[in-house]
Amino acid sequence: MQTQGLTPIEAADPAHLVAQALAARQRAYAPYSGYQVGAAVLCADGTVILGCNVENAAYPATICAERVALTAAVAQGRRDLVAIAVATRDGGSPCGTCRQVMAELGPEMVVYITDAQGRYRTTTVRALLPDGFSGASLQR
Repeated sequence: MQTQGLTPIEAADPAHLVAQALAARQRAYAPYSGYQVGAAVLCADGTVILGCNVENAAYPATICAERVALTAAVAQGRRDLVAIAVATRDGGSPCGTCRQVMAELGPEMVVYITDAQGRYRTTTVRALLPDGFSGASLQR
């Protein structure tokens, strides 16, 4: 799921990115929890890559919307991630695993967390995961 044809300024508009995450949320496969999540990752050139949560009866096989979008970006050769919008019914914050992946792939990203009505708050990856584990932690 990818959106193109926008200027970087249009794509960087938080309301636009939030709207994309809300649209992605409608595609979620959440038959067990009923908790649909959508995500929209903004790349530096204005490309927006979407993701939604995909549940599985074997719960550990479930993947969150944020990680779907982020890994899709990586699969497309993108490393220029500047923002992510995450949409849930109640404005729920990304889980710890997603925070770790965001810190690895887009440590400088702005994060918009929105509810189903499009009300959002703005934060950063660093604010969501202070003192996070990184590749630097693996240096000898």
